[in-house]
Amino acid sequence: MIGAQLNVTEARHRLARKIFFGQRGELRQHYREGMEDQLGALGLALNAVVLFHSLYIDAAVKQLAADGFPVTDELLARLSPLQYDHINFLGRYAFTWPQTPGLRQLRDPHSDDGEDEQMPANEPWT
Repeated sequence: MIGAQLNVTEARHRLARKIFFGQRGELRQHYREGMEDQLGALGLALNAVVLFHSLYIDAAVKQLAADGFPVTDELLARLSPLQYDHINFLGRYAFTWPQTPGLRQLRDPHSDDGEDEQMPANEPWT
């Protein structure tokens, strides 16, 4: 049990380091309030990524179950909202209000190209 908790904590720290890469993981402010602001912003960004992933993992699991895929407790225990390989951490981001409320449509796993037909690749991540 302790080993599993350490793995979760280490995964969270890896994601936080990846998000904090812009300043190479260093607190650049020379005063306490500035450091607290940086850490607060890091916590906010980290929580936003985890919330986003949690919502879409939940939607994907529900879709798989509705399609008849055997979703077991053992499978669910291996899911984590702390993955980040698909996130581009460098560059500029545009955050726009979604045109319709709710989650975007999930990608069809049976599509040939692997691209989302509902959202072009150059559209900002919302």
